[in-house]
Amino acid sequence: MTHNTIPLEQARAKQNDIFKVYDLITFLDLDIPPKEDILSPILQTQSLSMLYAKRGIGKTHIGLNIALAISSGTDFLMWSAPTPRKTLYIDGEMPAITIQQRLKDIAQTNEKKHLPDYFNIFTPDMQIAGMPDLSTPEGQEQYEPFVEDAEFIIIDNISTLARTGKENEAEGWLPIQAWALNMRSRGKSVMFIHHAGKGGQQRGTSRREDVLDLVMTLKHPEDYKTQDGARFEVHYEKARNLIGNQAKPFEAKLTPHGWTYCDIEDAEFNRVIDLHKDGLSTREIEEETGVSKSKANRIIKKYKEEM
Repeated sequence: MTHNTIPLEQARAKQNDIFKVYDLITFLDLDIPPKEDILSPILQTQSLSMLYAKRGIGKTHIGLNIALAISSGTDFLMWSAPTPRKTLYIDGEMPAITIQQRLKDIAQTNEKKHLPDYFNIFTPDMQIAGMPDLSTPEGQEQYEPFVEDAEFIIIDNISTLARTGKENEAEGWLPIQAWALNMRSRGKSVMFIHHAGKGGQQRGTSRREDVLDLVMTLKHPEDYKTQDGARFEVHYEKARNLIGNQAKPFEAKLTPHGWTYCDIEDAEFNRVIDLHKDGLSTREIEEETGVSKSKANRIIKKYKEEM
């Protein structure tokens, strides 16, 4: 077997036919670029992912923060972007003034100076002809000039930006899947934002998840109250590249001083102890948090032993 590698682009350029089958030796000699982290450890180059949740939990909050972290090479929650990458945020439903204010709030905490060069947004209020339909060839062609230079693309959300076909039928997803695979073959990463159905799972066909490397969902904790604002649990339902503790769910919360996060077990522990300090009984703690009386007793006992 030869040890001279063949650059992937060169191999593609030599193809005389539309499709190409490689023999094993030639395939093993291809110099295929390795994947790189774009938001460690959850997103890599050429990754396809989905973030979904019920309405109002915080999907767009997370999507915008992820986009700005990747475009600026900064951290968000427990994730870290090692280098800035060109990012395109395609928004399908937010009023321009609302998304502008959210971006202003996020950008205030970002110290990088090159954000305008790396973050681009495509949003409906700024379009004369409306948003192209990503599920049609014509719509995909209309997006092409804007995705051409992007390394990371967020689609927020599937329901508003892919309007042709029936959401519950697998065939309706196939044109978007083909587009996403084309983006991946060109070295781009795509994250889809989607709604959860009444049962809590992602709405529509589960076939969407077949080609995805990562599926994340946001859920309100059992003791969530409206006054808590943006507070939710992050769960990984599919994570090809996460191992061990990386795949553990965690709780995130937006405070006046920025985002905080901790393990779900730690958050549960802290809530039980705070209520215990306020004088609540284990029965009242169970009613308030959903933590059983026996578990609350164990947490309180552990707390006292560590004092």
